Amino acid sequence: MNEDNINPFLTKYADIADRQNRIPVELYEKFSVKRGLRNPDGTGVLVGLTEIGQVHGYIMDEGEKTPVPGVLRYRGIDVKDLVAGFQTSGRFGFEETAFLLLFGYLPKEDELQTFTDRLGEIRRLPDGFTEDMILKAPSDNIMNKLARSVLSLYSFDSNADATDVPNVFKQSVLLLSRFPAIVAYAYQAKAHYFDNASLFLHSPDPNKGTAENFLSMVREDQSYTRLEAEILDLCLVLHAEHGGGNNSAFSTHVVSSSGTDTYSAIAAAVGSLKGPLHGGAANRVRSMMLDVMDNVKDWNDREEVSVYLTRILKKEAYDKKGLIYGMGHAVYTMSDPRAEVLKEKAEALAEANGRLDEYKLYTLIEELSPAIFAQVTGKPKALCANVDFYSGFVYDCLNLPMELFTPIFAISRIAGWCAHRVEEIVSGGRIIRPAYRSITRHRDYTPMAQR
Repeated sequence: MNEDNINPFLTKYADIADRQNRIPVELYEKFSVKRGLRNPDGTGVLVGLTEIGQVHGYIMDEGEKTPVPGVLRYRGIDVKDLVAGFQTSGRFGFEETAFLLLFGYLPKEDELQTFTDRLGEIRRLPDGFTEDMILKAPSDNIMNKLARSVLSLYSFDSNADATDVPNVFKQSVLLLSRFPAIVAYAYQAKAHYFDNASLFLHSPDPNKGTAENFLSMVREDQSYTRLEAEILDLCLVLHAEHGGGNNSAFSTHVVSSSGTDTYSAIAAAVGSLKGPLHGGAANRVRSMMLDVMDNVKDWNDREEVSVYLTRILKKEAYDKKGLIYGMGHAVYTMSDPRAEVLKEKAEALAEANGRLDEYKLYTLIEELSPAIFAQVTGKPKALCANVDFYSGFVYDCLNLPMELFTPIFAISRIAGWCAHRVEEIVSGGRIIRPAYRSITRHRDYTPMAQR
């Protein structure tokens, strides 16, 4: 295709399409349209029920949103209790968390061992898949390659379209086990074909869990410390589920409600998570922090840090969007429990890597941001650090590049997505079909000769 010929055409008609598709903002209020499925007070429109995850960050008292400490529950269990349980016992927790989300209860020791063993047995990708689906068509965006690979797995499933619960569980476990290898190989292909790095393809170890396998497969020498594996495992647990209302989980519900196959539904969720307003938050925080570190001379100087944060909020610095990334959340107000748990581990990792000064800068920005936000906007509000504020720093301490931040999110969230797909199949009952009001004026058809 000769792009030189088509680009002027596209530019001309793209401008026309832009004008034709602009709907006046005031019409949304006139017709009581809840943009983004958000109520006027910022709360989400209630569109479904779920037993999988609960996100609690405020209470409504006589129409007023009252901030409360954040709570995240998986199948009714506080995520902090879940984390404390497996860490106290000195074991990894992601596989246990995935079992809980998928099957609805905490596994007994023998059940967890069996589940972990089965995951290990099926981690390898189908014969020829890595070469034909990943290496022969590399992508400079790992999330796009992940989505394509998920759809390609449909061709390797002899019962791909069946939506009975046992078959969907089988497909879910296969995807859960294989996501780390797909992401690792997609990353290696990207590094080789786009960044001119050497190509290393390490086979997954059936005797290791998700976190250890991933670290082994993305590193040339396959080495990692126990602390590194424990912290990545913790990140996977904290990102595994976040209620049915987040964009990718809701996408899973919407697409599953049509009766389509598991691979199509999960590929849609991957596409949703790729969006910078959803799964790309950790990247934005890390980029912002690199900018802050470049422009603030003394990271311990509260006044200098405050001045630069003020400039960011006033759209005078960094990307000039007026946002301190990683501060604030759609649901959490006083605290994000995931950030609280990860912050503690981030400090240990920072100390092990000689990066405590950088970690302290993060904590200082977390401390200063609410007051600066209130001063700049004139709108005091409960503002807390969300999990993405610290996750990018943790991944960087693990020597994981930014292009892997969102794919790691997907490796974790596949557990929640599959749980939501099963819930939709079992309890949904109807295709999700909200309404859009047409505001176009009626027009008569104009014959070609009169146009």
